Amino acid sequence: MNSATSGYLRARKAIAKGITLLDSIPYSLVALVARAATFTVFWRSGTQKLADWNSTLLLFENVYRVPLLPPHAAAYMAATLELSGSVLVLLGLMTRLSTLLLLGMVFVIQTFIFPNAWPDHIQWFAFMFILVARGPGRLSLDAWIWKLGNRNAEGSSTTVDAMR
Repeated sequence: MNSATSGYLRARKAIAKGITLLDSIPYSLVALVARAATFTVFWRSGTQKLADWNSTLLLFENVYRVPLLPPHAAAYMAATLELSGSVLVLLGLMTRLSTLLLLGMVFVIQTFIFPNAWPDHIQWFAFMFILVARGPGRLSLDAWIWKLGNRNAEGSSTTVDAMR
């Protein structure tokens, strides 16, 4: 075996070890990071709206022209969804529903308000898609409620590990 082949095999072994290490990260930790990222994006946006509500209303009247909704109703809906949805996602409570609602809001923003903001929105979609597809993980209120419900169900012989 020559030194080039030996070096290649050592590098391959090191890469395989690194991949094995990364594969051992529990999904619940990945989901917790995705939930924290979702919370951060929407909580910050919601609190900025509340910090200067008059400016928020003016923005919804003049810039954020959402079709079919009066500007003030859209402002109240956006702030409410951003604040309540972000907290629910962080806690892991009604995670999939809350995330889907936030994704719907992102779709509206992307489509009607800021069509050139897709580089940000695609990132948000990526970490929220994980939560919709796989759930909030075991470190969540959803998992705790699910586990409690399974424990209290009489004669329940089937369990679904939906929270991983």
